[in-house]
Amino acid sequence: MKVQFTETVLRDANQSLIATRMPFAVFEPVLEQLNKAGYYSLECWGGATFDSCLRYLNEDPWERLRRIKEKCPDTKLQMLLRGQNLLGYKHYPDDVVRMFVRRSVANGIDIIRIFDALNDLRNLRVAVEETLKCGAIASGAISYTTSPVHTLKKYVEICAEMKTMGFETICIKDMAGVMSPSECYDLVSAIKDAVDIPVVVHTHCTTGLAYMTLLKAVEAGADVIDTALSSFSGGTSQPATETLAYALRQLGHTVELNDAAVKSCNDHFKKYQAECLASGLLNPVSMRTDTDALNYKIPGGMLSNLIAQLKQANALDRLNEVLEETPRVREDMGYPPLVTPMSQMVGVQAVSNVLQGRYKNISKEIKAYIRGEYGKAPGEIDPALVKQVLGDEQPITGRFADTLAPQFEQTKKELGARAKNDEDVLSYIAFPQQAEKFLKDRKAEREKVVKYTIEEA
Repeated sequence: MKVQFTETVLRDANQSLIATRMPFAVFEPVLEQLNKAGYYSLECWGGATFDSCLRYLNEDPWERLRRIKEKCPDTKLQMLLRGQNLLGYKHYPDDVVRMFVRRSVANGIDIIRIFDALNDLRNLRVAVEETLKCGAIASGAISYTTSPVHTLKKYVEICAEMKTMGFETICIKDMAGVMSPSECYDLVSAIKDAVDIPVVVHTHCTTGLAYMTLLKAVEAGADVIDTALSSFSGGTSQPATETLAYALRQLGHTVELNDAAVKSCNDHFKKYQAECLASGLLNPVSMRTDTDALNYKIPGGMLSNLIAQLKQANALDRLNEVLEETPRVREDMGYPPLVTPMSQMVGVQAVSNVLQGRYKNISKEIKAYIRGEYGKAPGEIDPALVKQVLGDEQPITGRFADTLAPQFEQTKKELGARAKNDEDVLSYIAFPQQAEKFLKDRKAEREKVVKYTIEEA
């Protein structure tokens, strides 16, 4: 059986291990080698990369994408899109979603992996429609978790509906690394029996299960697996590309990776890994196995956020209480999968409950969730909480985006000359404060260059 690989070092691997702080200059020298490596795709955009480029790296995320495409013309470039949330933490109007997808494909994206934090397929409809219209591959991702309402039957129903919607591949997205080998085998088998389209499996090494899980995924018929070059694998990242390729070949599977190109790339990133360790950007804690996630279902990134919140409140000694409170909050909320933005929302509420008393203070995001602004909860939200938040108000039962007015053209008009193209407008809509600063800095830099040029003349 042929097994293909999606390489995550340019996105999820460095997002998981070093908070997406890898500048373009670090990986530019190996892009041509990555292009030759024989990957099914390079996951290089979306997720937190967009925010990080603007907020921390002073890079234009769109220019970054174009430059990757220029160096990797033969390999499909892939991004992660949060459905109606795009790359942010709230829902955007349909005109913004359509324009974002359109410009992503125009700038070099070939595969858009689209998911919704609640697996509410209504929140994927516009993104998949526009992806297909633009000629890119639409990959539907189910946010994997375990709970009384997340059953094998329910997951298969979701995948069947995804195929009906037009998705061309299905991805099982196990963001916390809690999917066991047997659960993965059963789920991949069931999906392959129900829908005749390629299945991709994405997991994390957080709990130590990932290598075994991916082997069972392939055994069950998975077509593509997500891995990371070994220097940026393990811990909260993905399993190592080289290790899985080696093992799968010995098991008789066909792996068409160019080993020399893969090694060349990894040798390059080894040096950067050492720099990250020396500077503290790569915390050894992110590289360890944490089996607590099997009980609490907390992804590595969410755990880091909980620790940061408690440190800020000078209450790190109460971490165990927060870890125990998190599953209770999740149950109260109807068992949402702990993936962005739900992981942040549930985590913040768990910290608040421990430090201030249970639901003495309910965050505005949780109130919006209970109101129905993020979609339909997988299970029943605690009726007492619904009453506390809504009173006699009725929750939203339709698609929240249907209540949002078009935003793109109005924002474009407001920005005027500050935005040099539609991409700038989209950056501003997604992250107004960060984009505002970026656009100002870029304008100042240009004016400086013009001034020097005139003086030299």
